[in-house]
Amino acid sequence: MKEYSPEYLEHIRAVIKDNDEATARAELAELHPADIAELYQDLDLQEAEFLYKLLDEEKAADVLIELDEEDRRKLLDAMPAEEIAKQIDHLDTDDAVDIIQQLDEDDRDDVLSHIDDVEQAGDIIDLLKYDEDTAGGLMGTEMIVVNENMSMPECIKEMRMQAEDMDEIYYVYVVDNDYKLRGIFPLKKMITHPSVSKIKHVMDTDPVSVKADTPIDDVVLDFEKYDLVAMPVVDSIGRLLGRITVDDVMDKVRESSERDYQLASGLSSDVDADDSILAQTKARIPWLLIGIASGILASIILGGFEAQLQVVTALALFIPIIGGTGGNVGVQASAIVVQGLANGSLDIGEFGKQLGKEVLIGLLNASILAAVIFVYNLIMLPTQLTVTLAVACSLFCVVMFASILGTVVPLTLEKLHINPALATGPFIQISNDIVGLIIYVNVATAFLHHFGN
Repeated sequence: MKEYSPEYLEHIRAVIKDNDEATARAELAELHPADIAELYQDLDLQEAEFLYKLLDEEKAADVLIELDEEDRRKLLDAMPAEEIAKQIDHLDTDDAVDIIQQLDEDDRDDVLSHIDDVEQAGDIIDLLKYDEDTAGGLMGTEMIVVNENMSMPECIKEMRMQAEDMDEIYYVYVVDNDYKLRGIFPLKKMITHPSVSKIKHVMDTDPVSVKADTPIDDVVLDFEKYDLVAMPVVDSIGRLLGRITVDDVMDKVRESSERDYQLASGLSSDVDADDSILAQTKARIPWLLIGIASGILASIILGGFEAQLQVVTALALFIPIIGGTGGNVGVQASAIVVQGLANGSLDIGEFGKQLGKEVLIGLLNASILAAVIFVYNLIMLPTQLTVTLAVACSLFCVVMFASILGTVVPLTLEKLHINPALATGPFIQISNDIVGLIIYVNVATAFLHHFGN
């Protein structure tokens, strides 16, 4: 991320204030589109608009796609449909779809009607039909496609024609007469097999591909597994629809990681450090209110235990240990499961296997922790054996419960198609606090009832 000094920002603002277009153009000419997008974050909307209008259409389009969603939305709202359409003319279809999806439905139709390239507009409309969290919603249609029956000279001629409108060429895709994907033609073979009769004799068959309805998470795993820079997307009968590039995948990985981290931290929606105070408050307050509610519930539970606490005050000393340990164990267990689901090392079909493994881990952890607290209490509270046993047994039960909960919850959420990252944050912490307290109260009460204090 490029950081601009206060002096440079002051210089840019002065240029804008003086309406000095020549100096502004000279400054912008030396900046990469991504750096211009970063610069816009430090400017207000009017200042950003002034600079944006000085960019040529191609660079303006690149800047538009580099902006974060909030800044892009503000700029789009200030632009007429004709201007947005001009920018889209310079974008790949997958990037164009990202822009169109940020517009209201009426604005979408207006912008699409102003796109000069009818074929591109049609491709965008087709891509908008796919769920944005699937391969179809991420793919673009810009790619070089040749027929398997072409000779090498025919193939080279076709490639040259198609390459004129492309910025990057990753692979050449080979299809049959029905447009079904048959293979990939490595550019190296143009040199090593210049006189081959037909492309199908030298192409790489059985390329890795995904269907249009494949979830993005699975696409990401395939890119990682096969070390790909691009992947073809096909329909249910194998016809080539488009391609996904690694930069698109990395953007999705980053967005997903940010969303999971915020969810695990107790934020109910996506927020950034530069978002407004109100927006950040709205994102934080839901889980904080739930935390207050759980605290009230905990006080009610302890209220029913008041008599025992008055008789044996030492029991109160271990409430933080019980709650804190249970929460930590639960978060650890759920984090392992969520990580396994994310990187593909754990499959939802292995529910029973993972649960059994976590039960064994829980038994070991619970035994060690219970033994530690038991020995500690024997030394520190030698005359209160009932409390020592009650705390040790309670801790054992709480750790076992937290281990199981931390495993079951994310696996269940994944099965219900709910983001399992929810299980690594306040949800598990609060659940363990309440249930751990209930376990502690009941176990301690049972020990006091049977063995006295």
